[in-house]
Amino acid sequence: MEFKNKTLYKGAISGIFILIIAFIFTGTLHAQKIQEKEKPKPLTRILFVFDASQSMYGRWQSDIKINIAQKLLSNLLDSLYKVDNLQLALRVYGHQKNFPPQDCDDTKLEVPFAPGNIKKIKHVLKSLVPKGTTPIAASLEKASSDFTPCDNCRNIIVLITDGLEECDGDPCAVSSALQKQGIILKPFIIGIGKDFQNAFNCVGTYYDASNEEAFSKALNIVISQALNSTTAQVNLLDDSKNPTETNVNMTFYDSFSGMVKYNFIHTFNSSGLPDTLYIDPLMTYNIVVHTIPPVQASIVQLTPGKHTIIPIDAPQGMLNLKISGSSSITKNLPCIIRQKGDMNTINVQSFNVTEKYITGNYDLEVLCLPRLKINDVEILQSHTTTVEIPSPGIAVIQKSTNGFGSLYILEDNQMRWIYNFRDTPTNSETIILQPGRYRAVFRSKFSDKSVYTIEKTFTIDSGSTSNVKLYEK
Repeated sequence: MEFKNKTLYKGAISGIFILIIAFIFTGTLHAQKIQEKEKPKPLTRILFVFDASQSMYGRWQSDIKINIAQKLLSNLLDSLYKVDNLQLALRVYGHQKNFPPQDCDDTKLEVPFAPGNIKKIKHVLKSLVPKGTTPIAASLEKASSDFTPCDNCRNIIVLITDGLEECDGDPCAVSSALQKQGIILKPFIIGIGKDFQNAFNCVGTYYDASNEEAFSKALNIVISQALNSTTAQVNLLDDSKNPTETNVNMTFYDSFSGMVKYNFIHTFNSSGLPDTLYIDPLMTYNIVVHTIPPVQASIVQLTPGKHTIIPIDAPQGMLNLKISGSSSITKNLPCIIRQKGDMNTINVQSFNVTEKYITGNYDLEVLCLPRLKINDVEILQSHTTTVEIPSPGIAVIQKSTNGFGSLYILEDNQMRWIYNFRDTPTNSETIILQPGRYRAVFRSKFSDKSVYTIEKTFTIDSGSTSNVKLYEK
């Protein structure tokens, strides 16, 4: 088929080309959006551990404690009907067996976690009759199994009590163990009618409900802290205390359990400011910024519902390792980087590579033969420091047979060992060496007298090859 109208033909081809480009571009954007999809928000699970021991029959303010606690908690639950990404559960203690005698196993998960179970929790609350004792530690311990395994959940306990542990348990130890295992976040405790702060500070965050109004306020504060979004930004500061550093990973550790909670690659938003992070405010964090070497901020606390700015000093400059001339034989030559005066290795950097480091002074050890030590190299803010070493040469060690021998560099009329010869099938070795004067010392393994030792002194120049024959004196 022949196109008689060349203009129409060209227009058709152009249109097809544009469609193909548009398709590729749209597909690329779609793939990028899939790749950049945000992680789903965690499911918040709140377990109310409710005191229904005999003492809850006591008179308090306008009514008995159990009635006030039931009413105020039910009112709070009414406000949570339409909250997304939230599940609730109810564990009760002291409500199954009369006291006396004391039953320290009197604790039960009355309503397990499930979507839309607020009505069921309210019904159970209304039917509670105080009877028994106060096994707080046992209730917390058994609460650990109330939270079924979940990879993306925030597990929170709200303990409502009018008394202290009565069963010789240790609520502090139990709470600590559950937090360290990552089962729960730091619990909330609301003490009814009396200040139990000294006893419960080690268990979690304590709120004193000395009257009905304080109880209602405490409930609302706890739920607000558990649910409200909290934002933060990390300002990585340069030497001038300006937040200009970026593009480095930051790890947020729970300071109590030591567990990793978040990893973020630091970036700037469209306004040129450090990006906003959504962080759980119910933890205290140790933040490690993975610069070389790493820097950190300890015991960082966020204010629930507010934006927190976290400043961390992280001034950085660049180190460029260079070999003079063009030499492919040392393409991946490694160099150990240490902070000045410290023997701990913080990085192994290859030559012809540029890396970022925290500003300061460093000691370098180049893993060539012989090793080169370059001390007190200064890294300055936003500046590239270049360290250049000579291009090496090659020594071809030729032996009539394998044997015993070593290679030494000659410095100030002294011999410094750098290498032991290997047994090779060809009786030949090729060794890359820095420029300098060397001496090879060798004896064949078939020679039975030391007088047959052979010595050869030779020089290595940059880019040159020296043939060293160890079979003739």
